Amino acid sequence: MLAGLFLLCLTGAAFARKPPDVRCILVNLEYVQCTWNGQGTPDVNYTFYSKFYNDKGFSECPNYISESSAVVGCNKAYQDLLRLRFSTFQTSLVYGNYTFEQSHNVKSKVKLNPPTNLTVKNATDSNLWFYWNITAGGGCVESEVRFRRNNKNWECYKLSPGKKNYPINLPSSSNLYELQVRSHIADLCGESDFWSEWSQPVFWGSISNSTDINPPILPVWAPVICVVGVLVLIILVMLLVQHERLRIILIPVVPKPGNLDDILIHPNVEDWLHISKDLKESFKANFNERPCPVREYSRVPQSASESSDSSTFSTTTDETDFAGSISASESEDLSTSCSSTSTLPVLSDQEQIAV
Repeated sequence: MLAGLFLLCLTGAAFARKPPDVRCILVNLEYVQCTWNGQGTPDVNYTFYSKFYNDKGFSECPNYISESSAVVGCNKAYQDLLRLRFSTFQTSLVYGNYTFEQSHNVKSKVKLNPPTNLTVKNATDSNLWFYWNITAGGGCVESEVRFRRNNKNWECYKLSPGKKNYPINLPSSSNLYELQVRSHIADLCGESDFWSEWSQPVFWGSISNSTDINPPILPVWAPVICVVGVLVLIILVMLLVQHERLRIILIPVVPKPGNLDDILIHPNVEDWLHISKDLKESFKANFNERPCPVREYSRVPQSASESSDSSTFSTTTDETDFAGSISASESEDLSTSCSSTSTLPVLSDQEQIAV
């Protein structure tokens, strides 16, 4: 009597809690695996029943999963799960007079086994080809490969559905290549939320002669060149700052007139070009040039009344002084340095013939 009451209290406490949550996945499209220990190991052992929506009735689990002597799951094989997964999957947990039923959408709950038989081949096109086999799904399976060189970071690439090979272009035998593959159901067949585990790695090449492990060392003179370049740049900047004339020559000043009126009113560029007064004065000439008078010479013939034997032409000089007034002391100096009035004899035609 007391034992019965005690057992009733235990079962009542067990079912007073929230019923267990059943989770199901389709493993490699071969069987449905359902578990109900997500909230902890249950206190009692349930009997599990399941069916797809179009099945006639529930059937009991043929293969239970145990954990610490408690039943926590069930594996149940089905035929043509690639098609059946689009139907609703129904489960029922039974203990005594208590029944807990759930409905599951298992279309996206497919988890494939990792790809198998990974092989590598160095083909005649100088590329490295990797091949593998998928365990289920056929053309609905999308693969993802990852490879790395010399144990460095992984590079991942997704392939089109149904593709079961991958090339590495122009591999180097001095590098060690490592490649792995995983797969899942592609979107065109109802994408799965689960990827398979990564396959066993396959290797090609050797890391012993790899030149990528030790990065190249910079030459000793490289830092010296950098330091010299920086010093030259600093010196050049100091020269441009201290010597304004040099700066104007090397870096011409771009005029910045406020508006077009500045150019029209001040036609002289220096008036609106921003140059310091000292720099303007440095461009002006610092010497005076002495003026020199200019005289023009012309031929003036003598009168026709004179005798032809003694006829001569005298050349008088029309003197024009373009220099303006010159002081007396300057005129004396000019008489020695500049040409003065002169008369040039001109021979007659007969005298020229006689000669």
